[in-house]
Amino acid sequence: MFVSDILQHKGTRVVAVTPDETLASAIATLSARRIGAVLVLDADKSLVGILSERDILHALARRAGDAFGLRVEEVMTTPVVTCDPDHTVEHVMALMTEGRFRHLPVVQRGVLMGIVSIGDVVKWRLDETRQEAEDLRQYIAT
Repeated sequence: MFVSDILQHKGTRVVAVTPDETLASAIATLSARRIGAVLVLDADKSLVGILSERDILHALARRAGDAFGLRVEEVMTTPVVTCDPDHTVEHVMALMTEGRFRHLPVVQRGVLMGIVSIGDVVKWRLDETRQEAEDLRQYIAT
């Protein structure tokens, strides 16, 4: 299975903020959407960073309450590790495990295609495993 299969099922919509937004504004977006990361896009809609809960936690540990006034670009992770829609789910799982992150933007030839999370990947693998088990049961029963 491929990343493109996940995107086809979940969609390509992404939630993004700009580099000059405040951390407080980005946190409000994360909270309102009930998500763990947002992409950071510049005025040309190019991917310039990613802001995760972990980035926010580190900013709070360094700056305490002052962190809320920081600009996203001061806190975001860059450069951003990305994957291609043609990458396998296994490849993405390895990237996430090795990089210790839970969100991976999908980029093809410089164009942002979507984002996959560890939850998306786990759900896809569970569904795939269930289908394989059902196929084996059907095969044995015939």
